[in-house]
Amino acid sequence: MQLFLEPNFTFSSTSISINAVESRHIVKVLRKQAGDELVLTNGKGLLANGVLINAHPKNCVLAVTNIQEKTPSISYLHIAIAPTKANDRFEWFLEKATEIGIQEITPLLCEHSERRIIKLERYQKVLQAAMKQSLSPFLPKLNDLTSFSDFVSTPTTPSPDNAVKSKFSKCIAHCEDQPKEKLSQLIGSHNLILIGPEGDFSTSEIDLALKKGFKAVSLSNSRLRTETAGIVACHTANLIPDL
Repeated sequence: MQLFLEPNFTFSSTSISINAVESRHIVKVLRKQAGDELVLTNGKGLLANGVLINAHPKNCVLAVTNIQEKTPSISYLHIAIAPTKANDRFEWFLEKATEIGIQEITPLLCEHSERRIIKLERYQKVLQAAMKQSLSPFLPKLNDLTSFSDFVSTPTTPSPDNAVKSKFSKCIAHCEDQPKEKLSQLIGSHNLILIGPEGDFSTSEIDLALKKGFKAVSLSNSRLRTETAGIVACHTANLIPDL
């Protein structure tokens, strides 16, 4: 099974016009023809099965035979993480976090950040490719690069889908020798986790986060790279609700 992304269809769609990027891939790369079956997602939980009735490299059209609405995860995970100096390592995090299951990502600009400029469009493509490769109908939300102080100082509330659920957990993972709790003990229905840059969060950033209601957490007994810490946090948040 191959999965393609077309954001602009709904549960009631009977035919779907496919965007130019996916249309070109379908026709020019995969050599699909009229009569071939395809599966589309809108990235928001819908899966559409259908038959290709127009195989044009700029605008394929799918005749829908069936649309399913998949149930989202019982917990919501938002990781705010400082992009790494090596761009391929951050893209690896984006790819693997999408495969494991994450709902929202915010790149953080911290005092010790070595990467201060990001390519949001490139990152979005990485997320889309990982979503399709893992056959997930959910595309994570990717936010703009945000300064640490602005991010932790902005009031945060659960997503609309999780607003009625009770446990909202805000955590900061850092390497300083301070009292910490285990992340696994704090996972709730809506989870916001801060992951710092290669040089870790500064003391002032940690203090600010704690004042804003974040809890200090430990992810491992060893010191983790930024992207590894992000994956450990993602895996923990996805594993705990299923236990």
